[in-house]
Amino acid sequence: MALPLEEKIKKAKDVVSEAFDRFGRERIAVAWTGGKDSTLLLWIVREACREKGIGLPKIMFIDEGDPFEEVLEFVERIRKEWNLDLAYVRNEDVLKQVKKVGDIVRVDLLNERNRKELERLGFKGKEFPFEPESYVGNHLMKTVAMSLFLEENGYKALVTGVRWDEQEARANEKFFSPRENPEHVRVHPILHFTEKDVWNAIHGNGIPVNPLYEKGYRSLGVKSTTEKADDRPAWEQDLEKTPERKGRRQDKENIMKRLRELGYM
Repeated sequence: MALPLEEKIKKAKDVVSEAFDRFGRERIAVAWTGGKDSTLLLWIVREACREKGIGLPKIMFIDEGDPFEEVLEFVERIRKEWNLDLAYVRNEDVLKQVKKVGDIVRVDLLNERNRKELERLGFKGKEFPFEPESYVGNHLMKTVAMSLFLEENGYKALVTGVRWDEQEARANEKFFSPRENPEHVRVHPILHFTEKDVWNAIHGNGIPVNPLYEKGYRSLGVKSTTEKADDRPAWEQDLEKTPERKGRRQDKENIMKRLRELGYM
């Protein structure tokens, strides 16, 4: 039998509390995208910290080089309102070669770390177009940027807002999931939430909502490859019979398992 929403929230807080007990606040970072799942997660972490009488840990926002303006504005507004210690994380080595999506990135001009990461992918070309949600782009702009942030700051745990029902590749994830390169543990407090649970929790607790969802977006990726799912607000759409991520770039969705093996969330 499915847990009531309040029990699901309590379970999520318990996972967060256990993470603090195991790793300590200074060795934990929280991944926040400005989307519905990670904003609910951020609220849960905030509540858990309040109940434990401790401050929030570091919050990490990955800017993959093609964000919605609405996402950046929302993130900055909540940063100020909630007094967040927020780090904007970017792969500057790639971004210094480009001004817009589609610009060509030369491999020989990348640093050693990025060239080695391309070798891990089996990429043998001399250049590639800058597309943050392509196979190459997703790895360099998100996974590599995140890994460098964890390495440079010595974090032992990364708290994320992934859910079991969101994507097939995440269906077998655990609340505490050890990872390598760098060695750390992924903590997933809201795995057990459904999309409907997320919206009920957000509206039931007065949690801020990114305005893109009211315009009809169901799942937020980068600006150039994310489309509206419907004209109705996300929470008014058919959440059970239509795919949550149908507005996202589908070749990325099809290789999500491989991306996760490389370290993607």
